[in-house]
Amino acid sequence: MINFARSVRLQHLYRRDSGRLLIVPLDHPISVGPAAHSGHLDRLVGTIADAGADAVVLHKGAVRRLRPHRFRELSLLVHLSASTGLAGDPDAKYLVCGVEEALRLGAHGVSVHVNVGSATEERQIADLAAVADACDRWGLPLLAMVYARGPAVPDPHAPDVVAHAVTIAAELGADLVKTALPSSSGEVTAITAACPIPVIAAGGASADPEETFEQLLSAVHGGAGGVAAGRFVFTADDPGERVRRLSALVHGRPAAVAR
Repeated sequence: MINFARSVRLQHLYRRDSGRLLIVPLDHPISVGPAAHSGHLDRLVGTIADAGADAVVLHKGAVRRLRPHRFRELSLLVHLSASTGLAGDPDAKYLVCGVEEALRLGAHGVSVHVNVGSATEERQIADLAAVADACDRWGLPLLAMVYARGPAVPDPHAPDVVAHAVTIAAELGADLVKTALPSSSGEVTAITAACPIPVIAAGGASADPEETFEQLLSAVHGGAGGVAAGRFVFTADDPGERVRRLSALVHGRPAAVAR
């Protein structure tokens, strides 16, 4: 059962008619250091909002540097997990924020990162379950970012492995799950059909932007519940134009997808 508060927030997230989402994760600085938008985050979020994204993902400190009116037509997902590329095990995600703190910041939802097959999988899955319980208690939607990464995963894009990863998110109470999907539209269809919650395709970052657009379009055609593209957006020469094309792709305006 979805309580009233959670339903209101989900409706704000899904305010467009397509039933899919375009999410722009901007949680990368803790992992990799200053990003291309460093010093201009508020301006970038304004551009992303104006270009038609449905939500952004941010860490708690970043939220405090934004003007509230950016979220009139944009949902805020506060990211609760972190790790750095400097660590001995960068796949070891841990919680750095809680659901109540995210609510105090004005979040419409929260996100948690889990690396299935990593050396610290046990703690990460337990963290996801605990956050899901808190989201139930406070009426907050939960995005689980679940990837197959670590010494126990020879092929993170294998369809059965990806299907297992997204199933974990659904079984533990997430409202939607983001992951790296296979390139085959048919394989994506099998994964999304078996998962009871929307599966959001991770954008990644390719040397060829048109190749990335094709992969994401294939994922949407395969039943993905939308796209989450971060680096693909904020490293672009024109982030607004990239978001407009992604929004067209996700929300079904084919003529606007073409370059």
